[in-house]
Amino acid sequence: MKLLVCGPVAHGNIQKIRELQNFLKEEGFNVIDQFREEEMDYSSIRDFRDKKRLAERIVENDLKFIEECDVIVAICDKPSFGTAIEIYYAKKLGKKVIVLNEEAQPSPWPIAFAEQVVRSKEELIEVLLKLDS
Repeated sequence: MKLLVCGPVAHGNIQKIRELQNFLKEEGFNVIDQFREEEMDYSSIRDFRDKKRLAERIVENDLKFIEECDVIVAICDKPSFGTAIEIYYAKKLGKKVIVLNEEAQPSPWPIAFAEQVVRSKEELIEVLLKLDS
């Protein structure tokens, strides 16, 4: 089972994605790293208005990995255009979506699109192990 971890990237939030990727790898899961190409880590870019081609490459990259994965784990503690679209695209492709919300979720959208909503990494592992069996 291939996992893809999605979540807000800007404003230093990429660290949460990387931490969860590493945690899941340590737990023995096959995790796709959508940031393995240096250019795909756009966490330091504050304005994409003059970076249309880079924006297109990043989106193409993310959509390709969604197509390759079996399950998306979406960190939804903060609003994110990208995460919302990734969840939607994954659902349209018939992928499983697990939302990780360690904090309160004021929006119905990620909850409505999720197969499962978990509140901790430990609960996430339990859900993933059930899916994998």
